[in-house]
Amino acid sequence: MAQLSRRYFLEMALSGAAMSAMPAALSSAAAAAGKKMNVLFFAVDDLKPNIGCFGDPIARTPNLDRIAAKGTIFTRCYCQQAVCSPSRTSLLTGLRPDSTQVYDLETHFRDTIPNVVTLPQQFKKHGYHAQGLSKIYHGGLDDKQSWSVPHWQPQTPGYGKPENLELMKRLYAEIKKAGKDPKQRQNRPRGPAWEDADVPDNYFADGATADRAIQVLREIKDKPFFFAVGFLKPHLPFVAPKKYWDLYDPKVFKFAEYREAPKDCPPLAMSSWGELRAYYGIPKQGPLSPEQERSMLHGYYAATSYTDAQVGRILDELEKLGLADNTIVVLWGDHGWHLGDHGLWCKHTNFEQATRSPLLISVPGQKTAGSRCDRLVEFVDIAPTLMELCGVPPTENLEGLSFKPLIEDPNRAWKKAAFSQYPRGGGKGQPGYMGYSMRTDRYRFTEWRPRKDNGEKFHELYDMEKDPLETVNLAASKENADLVRQLSAMLDAGWKGALPPR
Repeated sequence: MAQLSRRYFLEMALSGAAMSAMPAALSSAAAAAGKKMNVLFFAVDDLKPNIGCFGDPIARTPNLDRIAAKGTIFTRCYCQQAVCSPSRTSLLTGLRPDSTQVYDLETHFRDTIPNVVTLPQQFKKHGYHAQGLSKIYHGGLDDKQSWSVPHWQPQTPGYGKPENLELMKRLYAEIKKAGKDPKQRQNRPRGPAWEDADVPDNYFADGATADRAIQVLREIKDKPFFFAVGFLKPHLPFVAPKKYWDLYDPKVFKFAEYREAPKDCPPLAMSSWGELRAYYGIPKQGPLSPEQERSMLHGYYAATSYTDAQVGRILDELEKLGLADNTIVVLWGDHGWHLGDHGLWCKHTNFEQATRSPLLISVPGQKTAGSRCDRLVEFVDIAPTLMELCGVPPTENLEGLSFKPLIEDPNRAWKKAAFSQYPRGGGKGQPGYMGYSMRTDRYRFTEWRPRKDNGEKFHELYDMEKDPLETVNLAASKENADLVRQLSAMLDAGWKGALPPR
């Protein structure tokens, strides 16, 4: 795919009366005080838009809602690949997976694009203190060049109940006895998929991270900063202190409405949700029991509320230190998550539930506080947006577009499409595939392309207006042949062809 040049980015930033008027409108308070705008950058693992401010009637997320009340809710934000490392790499570099060549959890982007300048690194180069806590890049793949000081990781137990701690000891011992290293990712033992231990917040990693974040804010309050705070929950296992489980009556959780593969869907589109199956007590094949499903739903919401509370503690400290008036707050979940829809759990697909991700951004001085923006935006847009908002020069070859204009006018014309992708490996002599997926205002269109020339292409087409649950793949119908050709051509034109007019 073609790259967006720095020149194009600058032209976009300068074109149009609305855009040229924005710096004064959004940063007048900080400018009047002669201060640079800070960035408080929250990264939340596996958080989907099951949040109060996104319209979820069950979710107890007062602090995420608090960010939304002061900022903009991007209701249709899409990640570039629905798995942790590729998604985070795209967001933090402003490049898409085919440019980073990061499609898995093992490849470090410095091995494929060694000279790239990341989002925090660019802030550091331009006078900012850049610091990161917990999971910002994928675990074990941190980037020293991004930070002003060494990255910090919490060191806390994974479970709180004595029986689960004993279980983990036994599982570790069994792996060692088998001659394997339990610290290696492929051998790491997995305990129960959920837990409601009666422990304080900082017993677990996210509470400890909030403690550390509060301390760091006090230390850096007199510097311009790009401060990235990562939270591990609601990633599996759904472990959260009991008080967050107690926020929810288990009876309120409803199972997914549509629980089958879409009609006429190519098998490549589905996943076996192996991530969840690795956890203790989860069946290796077949569906979860109703009791397990209810516990999974309960645990996901409890873990989300646990993280919400930690975000709130940090926001409180930001206000106490007098930093709220010149700090941009941005919060994102690194991709969506299946909660039984299509009979799936986890992520690892190109469906709407896996690729649609929450994005909240609050900019001091914005006139549209509390607004909802339904325009299509992507993770690769976040880096150029934050750079423009803070007056930091854009890095080279960005493949996203600053959505700063949407913060001023959430209803203005914008991108025609958002793009995601997911690889499927080959086997038994069959070529591997890359599924390229495109979300337009109305459709989700996916083309599974063989990585070798001798393979067959497969298509998916869902009418998201008439069929938001993606129950029927329309691509196989002859009456949709022209539409498939049109969307395929649009997909071939790529993200640059979907940009708004200059």
